[in-house]
Amino acid sequence: MTAPQPIPAVSVALVRGERVLLVKRGRAPSRGLYAFPGGRVEAGETLEEAARRELLEETGLQAGPLSPVIELVVGGGKEDAPVQFRLQVFSAQHIGGEPVSASDAEEAVFFTLDELKRLPLTGMIEEISERLLARS
Repeated sequence: MTAPQPIPAVSVALVRGERVLLVKRGRAPSRGLYAFPGGRVEAGETLEEAARRELLEETGLQAGPLSPVIELVVGGGKEDAPVQFRLQVFSAQHIGGEPVSASDAEEAVFFTLDELKRLPLTGMIEEISERLLARS
């Protein structure tokens, strides 16, 4: 019996100056944790199209050019995340506007590194944010 293939998913680390955008997840998986906006890739979408759609749906924001940062396999095995996802994380610069939480995001806020270190985070959010903010 072969294991099911991970479900394609995306997220966007949106950078504004010395801050990165995080959303507080309103649903499983990762309910109550902070993460980059994102979600599943829908049929017929490219990864970039899905990333832009998820960012807009969850925060009302659009991004400049997207750059791939890292691809991760997440989930599979935990009670609130029994399915595995192949997550492509993109980075982009903020091009304007203020975030408004929508869709499954309870909150959408730009945080500094010091601020996000005090939050309950998913996966590699802190490490990725450190790398991106060191470049800006």
